[in-house]
Amino acid sequence: MGTMEQKLVFFGNRYRACLERRQALHETSMRRRNPGKVDELNFQNALSTPLGRITIAGFGIRQTVALETPRLLSQYAIVYLVDGRGEFADANGRQKNLERGDMMFLFPDIPHLYNPLPGTEWVTTYICFHGPVFDLWRRQGLLNPRKPVYHAEPVATWSRRLEAVFDASRQAGSAPPLLGICRLQQLLAEVVTGAGRSMVYQDDLQWLARVNGLIETNLAGAPDWKNLARQVGLSAESFRKRFTRLAGQPPARYRMGRLVDRACELMQNRSLKDREIAESLGFCDEFYFSRRFKAVTGQSPRQFRLNSLFKQPMR
Repeated sequence: MGTMEQKLVFFGNRYRACLERRQALHETSMRRRNPGKVDELNFQNALSTPLGRITIAGFGIRQTVALETPRLLSQYAIVYLVDGRGEFADANGRQKNLERGDMMFLFPDIPHLYNPLPGTEWVTTYICFHGPVFDLWRRQGLLNPRKPVYHAEPVATWSRRLEAVFDASRQAGSAPPLLGICRLQQLLAEVVTGAGRSMVYQDDLQWLARVNGLIETNLAGAPDWKNLARQVGLSAESFRKRFTRLAGQPPARYRMGRLVDRACELMQNRSLKDREIAESLGFCDEFYFSRRFKAVTGQSPRQFRLNSLFKQPMR
């Protein structure tokens, strides 16, 4: 087998059949994983929280010799390329050339292989972790095996942040380990939403603000997503994907949420009936308005009015 992809297919099938036997071996290798030049700091952590646990970490890991055998994790890991270049591939067929500032997301049960370019050295930092909160991230698609590599700069800043995550989890007491899990989630959120690419992230924020403004200007009218996409220089599908990635929801759902927000504001005027509010916001009738309102808020317009009435201060 000559190519990395062929090796991954072969070893992926073989590894999946003997996962339990490989777990202990792999975790040992992650703590001692550099067969080349080593100049590293490794840490283990026994402290846990109900949300999860940060287990081991390594900082300034130097590697010169390429590993031939794919790895298989029993937990999640992030590996940050502090210096050097290399390549990554996994059993799902994902392949990527790596450069300084790239961050690999490694998943349980998915064989993978990453190495420096032949004849070169690279430096990495890694953190391994597991727990129900990270499983939830994966189920919701926030940690996505189909996108295992991100980019985060400046490198010095993100290296310090990774160290801070693990430092918090190692302190004594119940609060610091939980603080480490929360810091790790914040770091993951910033990476997957693009905040790790500071200039690109600012462009994304400006783009999203512009799109939200365009949606707001014609909130009550029939949405023309193709025309809106053209205004920002994208196809309809590319527009939908970019908006969903940045806003955390599709544009149609965002628009409906804003319509309901506006309806809630109008309901503060008790003289306005549901039919009048529905008509002013472009709904076909008050019954469809009521269904959409309840789908967003969890209560009918009538229930919302009653609850708002009881919450008003006595005069």
